[in-house]
Amino acid sequence: MLKHKDHFHGSDLEKIEQIYGIRKEEIVSFSANVNPLGISPLLKKELAEHIDAITSYPDREYTSLRQSMAAYCGCDYENIVVGNGSTELISLFIQIRHPKKALILGPTYSEYEREIMLDGGTTHYYPLKESNDFVLDVDDFISHLDQDTDLLILCNPNNPTSTCICQNDMRKILDNCKIHGIYVMVDETYVEFAPDIAEVSSVSLTNDYNNLVILRGTSKFFAAPGLRLGYAVTGNHDLLHQINTRKNPWTINSLAVIAGEMMFRDQSYIDATRALISGERERLYHLFASSERFKPYRPYGNFMLLRILDQSLSASELFDRAIREKMMIRDCSTFPFLDEQYIRFCFMKPEDNDRLAECLLRL
Repeated sequence: MLKHKDHFHGSDLEKIEQIYGIRKEEIVSFSANVNPLGISPLLKKELAEHIDAITSYPDREYTSLRQSMAAYCGCDYENIVVGNGSTELISLFIQIRHPKKALILGPTYSEYEREIMLDGGTTHYYPLKESNDFVLDVDDFISHLDQDTDLLILCNPNNPTSTCICQNDMRKILDNCKIHGIYVMVDETYVEFAPDIAEVSSVSLTNDYNNLVILRGTSKFFAAPGLRLGYAVTGNHDLLHQINTRKNPWTINSLAVIAGEMMFRDQSYIDATRALISGERERLYHLFASSERFKPYRPYGNFMLLRILDQSLSASELFDRAIREKMMIRDCSTFPFLDEQYIRFCFMKPEDNDRLAECLLRL
């Protein structure tokens, strides 16, 4: 197991308050990867009008909510199971599969490794190569798959690199995993921010592969981390049955159900989010690509990884500089295979992005 250093997570604003003496309400978090538009006005209105929903239990099967999710991501609602955030579903899935040896791309989100360790399994990493701009070499990766591995976990687009695996390459990976008896879990937390969702998402592949489960949530795209609403998509009905059998009833509260049913149909909010992120992603990528101080990696999510080329600077120094100006970025030295030369930030509103760019590019 790789050792992870302590770090400031995007939600650790209380720690920042204590150390820097800055009120958390004044900090613009470029570290949390959350939609800068916040929750939609329509959702606020809907929740206010249905506050009485907390006086009754939600539908135990969450049928209407699952139907809204299915219409949103293009699948059969019977292939969806909901959870108290995708974290609950990750935990349940790993408990059910009980992997002895899991393979994970690195660098990536650390909670996968933690859940596998808690279940008694071991984790091995396939490192993405900086020389290939952290884009997966699919053929080389496939050559590393073997029957000793029983679970593969992919984050797509990947956090923190913001690189992606397109659907054609995902098919190659799934075909080879099936040969070796490897189950595949794909975390699509950031897929809705991708330039072309259909090119990146594997939801449609769940009809063809029974060794595949997709995880999604509402924390990032819909700016609702406190709602704790996640869902999984799989064509494997035995797995769905096992998850539902193990899952406690009513883990999604009545207001979260109402919010979920509404947010997946809020097309104006969805379109506004995608337009904002798409424009800022292109603008900021080209801005930093033209700088001699940083190397940006082509992003597919709502965040971008930068390598610091200026040897007089480090990630911790840039974090400190930004936080003193009430902006919080991610020091990526805590991720496996990255060091003090890497930072990550998400795309916020244009005026905030301009302020951060000026801070980072300042001599």
